[in-house]
Amino acid sequence: MGQIKIYGVKDSLNPIKKKLSNVIRSCMVEALDFPSDKRFHRFFPLDKEDFYFASGRTESYTVIEVSMFEGRSVEAKKQLLKLLFKLINSELYISPQDIEITIFETPKHNWGIRGLPGDELKLSYKVNV
Repeated sequence: MGQIKIYGVKDSLNPIKKKLSNVIRSCMVEALDFPSDKRFHRFFPLDKEDFYFASGRTESYTVIEVSMFEGRSVEAKKQLLKLLFKLINSELYISPQDIEITIFETPKHNWGIRGLPGDELKLSYKVNV
């Protein structure tokens, strides 16, 4: 399971939401063996005055938070990060300097999905990759 939150300045983020969602999904599929039909992305386009960030970043600055079941290997998570930086840069022309990604992992029993605790779900994909 994975939930993605994407934050950015609305004037920069709104025009690229669909393409960015496609890039993120493709990276999740490749690095973590996610099913291609799984896409739980939420965008948070912010007014400039509501999004403060460090100098050296541009208005393309984007924060991506990935929440998912624990169980993926360090190598798989590093591959996900590298793919995201690479493809966001090549497909959307956003520099890695303007991208920050955080992965949050929690035990399955901390999730409630389709009326069940996550550890009681029957998944169509594996988490331990």
